[in-house]
Amino acid sequence: MMGRILFEHGRDTLPRVLDAQQRAPTGLLALMLIFTFSLRAADRPTVIVLTGAPGKEEYGRIFAKWAGQWKQAAAKGEAKFHHISKTPEGTAKDAFRKLIATQSAEAKSPLWLVLIGHGTFDGKKAKFNLRGPDLEAAELAEWLKKFERPLAIINCSSSSAPFLAALSGEGRVVLSATRSGFEQNFSRLGGYLASAIGSAEADFDKDGQTSLLEAWLAAARHTADFYKNENRLATEHTILDDNGDGKGTPADFYRGLRVTKKSDDAKLLPDGLRAHQLHLIPSAEERKLTPSQRAQRDRLELEYAQLRARKDGMELEEFYEQLEKLLRDLGRIYFPAGIKGK
Repeated sequence: MMGRILFEHGRDTLPRVLDAQQRAPTGLLALMLIFTFSLRAADRPTVIVLTGAPGKEEYGRIFAKWAGQWKQAAAKGEAKFHHISKTPEGTAKDAFRKLIATQSAEAKSPLWLVLIGHGTFDGKKAKFNLRGPDLEAAELAEWLKKFERPLAIINCSSSSAPFLAALSGEGRVVLSATRSGFEQNFSRLGGYLASAIGSAEADFDKDGQTSLLEAWLAAARHTADFYKNENRLATEHTILDDNGDGKGTPADFYRGLRVTKKSDDAKLLPDGLRAHQLHLIPSAEERKLTPSQRAQRDRLELEYAQLRARKDGMELEEFYEQLEKLLRDLGRIYFPAGIKGK
């Protein structure tokens, strides 16, 4: 029971637990604390950065810098961090596969997979270039087949668009640096994204945290500005998919944080809603919620978006009845003792 209380209510409960030392055997209390913090650690977000073969030494330095920025952001967000680049034994591809296999497929907290490097496309298959055998989109899709936990899959390489189509699915946010496998020049998006994910400057809605959507939109803007300022033809056009249709939406379809163009499938929500729910560095308010509470909150927010999308075809009374229920359910997450009614 003590472990459950600490797990659900966070650090603020720890002093009260420690005050109970005189009422519980020291050994038992220690075991409870170890068990509790093991639970919290087990359901923390995890970030895995895979750095590909740099080719030139210059790119090696660039990729190392980007990976370091992801490491810093993960540390600020208290997420577990792994970086695969050179491996003393085996290949980077095998190390990546084995590390993914050790991750919980049912956890509530998201797993972030970040690919930094070069990519290629032969007209049929897209590959992420590694030291040793390259990684194909279909292979990564197979490794993630059983995952039900939230996934953020970020491919910052050239020719990365086919990865988006192959990896798209429910509960997943997938973004690629390019909209086509034929955009094969070096991609700069990864650098801007690595900077934005840990920066408050990309917090467009000023809620005290930068979502993946906000970081991506900021990175896309900086990427476009680079080509414009250098008077170059843009050779990369990033897209993001989180509604599971495998098509993706370009950044210039957004006005603020909302997509201006609706999906061809009326049953699908627009891209971006799920990406806006993922924060590598959560705010103080966000940290007060347990992983289960966040998952419930995110589900209710998506249900609210679906309800809004159906509003025009509903009776007004029915709409407000469903809206009230959703708002009550959301309220109970933040004020569990203060919301009454069904």
